[in-house]
Amino acid sequence: MYGICNLSIVPCRAEPSDASEQVTQLLFGDHFEVLSHGPVWCKIRLATDGYEGFISSKQFRFISPHTFQLVDAAPPAFFDDLVQVLYHINSKTHIPVVMGSNLPLLEGDRFEIENDAYQFQGTLIAPMADVRESLVSLSALYLNAPYLWGGKSPLGIDCSGFVQVLYRMHGIILPRDAKVQAEYGSTLSFAEEAEPGDLAFFDNDEGHIIHVGMVLQEGKIIHASGKVRIDRLDHQGIYNAEARAYTHRLRLLKRILE
Repeated sequence: MYGICNLSIVPCRAEPSDASEQVTQLLFGDHFEVLSHGPVWCKIRLATDGYEGFISSKQFRFISPHTFQLVDAAPPAFFDDLVQVLYHINSKTHIPVVMGSNLPLLEGDRFEIENDAYQFQGTLIAPMADVRESLVSLSALYLNAPYLWGGKSPLGIDCSGFVQVLYRMHGIILPRDAKVQAEYGSTLSFAEEAEPGDLAFFDNDEGHIIHVGMVLQEGKIIHASGKVRIDRLDHQGIYNAEARAYTHRLRLLKRILE
């Protein structure tokens, strides 16, 4: 069985309980395999990154294998703002959608998911030809988005979700968690080698990678820590000028874009 998220933002939890940890989120158009289906909770595996978790049985709709394949081939939509509006033609109601959502089978301003018809009422734009420049430009739109564990939207996002969404918008699929993201790309030897769009990873006292951010120009980094913010980056780590202290210890730098 297959399903698709047909709401703005849906929490995906570690266990089948509203009190369970949110491990990630589904945005509109995120599609998945339904591993088990119950009256209250479904266990799913996301198509994009293979992440597994539990979502409410009331917060998605089933789709056919054919629709699953069509949605799988549709790229995420670039908006001209972080939040746009979909009009659900069948019910004559509106659905807010955020950057990173997927508007599958888009033809002009309309698309269908099975027998549900939608009209996009925002503005679509094309990503910049220079991927590094485009990543930097897109990341700036998320400034001041609040930190949220498991979040993937401008209304609440965590460090690895932030990086994953930025890269996914450019057709590059990264794993969901920072420690697994750190296994991708080629390792850089020095902070001075890093270019905008490269990723920096940070560890704790036990040596476990617990944080990730994206390198910007002039020795800076954008990352989700309390909120999406820009701080200074050097060979020691992230220096927060407001706190007058290093807040994250640099473990390694990775280049995803060769």
